Amino acid sequence: MKKAQHTPVEKEIRPINFLYHRTEVKISHLIDQVPVAKELFKEAVKLDLHPTGPIHWHYIGFTGVASKSFLLEVCLPVATIPSDYDGEFHFKRTENFKTLSVLHEGAWDEIPKSYEILMKCIEKNNYQPIGITRELYINADFTDPNANVTEIQMGIK
Repeated sequence: MKKAQHTPVEKEIRPINFLYHRTEVKISHLIDQVPVAKELFKEAVKLDLHPTGPIHWHYIGFTGVASKSFLLEVCLPVATIPSDYDGEFHFKRTENFKTLSVLHEGAWDEIPKSYEILMKCIEKNNYQPIGITRELYINADFTDPNANVTEIQMGIK
C-alpha cells in the first residue's frame, strides 16, 4: 500500500550541534556513505557524547546533475561539542536554518516524488533555495524500505 505524500511546511530549525563527516561525492556513489553513520555513532560513544537526534545527510551544492560532484555531510546531532577533539571527524554548530520541509514515508527510490512536491511549492510561492538540503533519517529500515521515514528540509531564503 502506497503512503500519501505530506504537504510541505515552512519552518525555521534552531541551531544544532553535529559530529560529522564531509566528502565530495557524485550521486552514483552515495551508497558508499551509508556506513559512515555507524562510525559516527561509534565515535560519539567513544567520546561519551549524547546523540540528540537521527542521522542527517546535508547536501551542499547538489544541482540534480548526476555527473556533477557536490559536498555531502553525514551528520549525527550531539548534545555538546568537545573543545579538545582531534579525531577523524569534525564538529560544528549550525545557524538557524529556514526551510521548506516535507515528510517522505516509504522507499528511498520514491524520494524524487517528494522532491518534486517541494520544488513545485518553491516555484508556486517564489521561495529562493539556498543550495543546502537536509535529509533526516527518522526511520531507516533496511529490511522493509516501505517503513522508511525521511524528513526532507530544503533550505530557503
